Amino acid sequence: MKKKVALIGLGNILMGDEGVGVHAVEALRRRYDFSSDLDLIDGGTLGLDLLPLLEGAEKIFFLDALHLQRDPGTIAVLEDAEIPSFLGRALSFHQVGLADLLFASKLIGMKPSKVLLIGIQPEKVETGLTLSKTLQGRFENYIQTILGKLAEFGVESTQTNRKGV
Repeated sequence: MKKKVALIGLGNILMGDEGVGVHAVEALRRRYDFSSDLDLIDGGTLGLDLLPLLEGAEKIFFLDALHLQRDPGTIAVLEDAEIPSFLGRALSFHQVGLADLLFASKLIGMKPSKVLLIGIQPEKVETGLTLSKTLQGRFENYIQTILGKLAEFGVESTQTNRKGV
């Protein structure tokens, strides 16, 4: 049975800050337990291949590095119509995949009632497995922003004793 809320981390972990969404999902998985109505999904760079995972979800949270044209580490939360679902200015480094995914879900009647994109402005998008020092320094703020938004939509979290980022 599908969960009511899906949290999907997007990005390429081989490209430094571009993988922040995936790093966030993994950190949340290690550090928190959530109420049973949440699916944590490493979406990587799958694009349209994520479509089956959207089925049945009432709310979807995407986590991603975004072109905000602001200082590195700036966090933004975009909701519903603020997220370009077909055409518009590219916000994500793989915006075409996300835009296609949202458009396809709408086209086949699977679009959830609420879609959020929680993004952070990267500092460096280059080959590398770690986040830049700036994003490392802002990572906890990013996690807390995500947890706050999940709480607004009724997803409870409890910090665990598991070690990790």
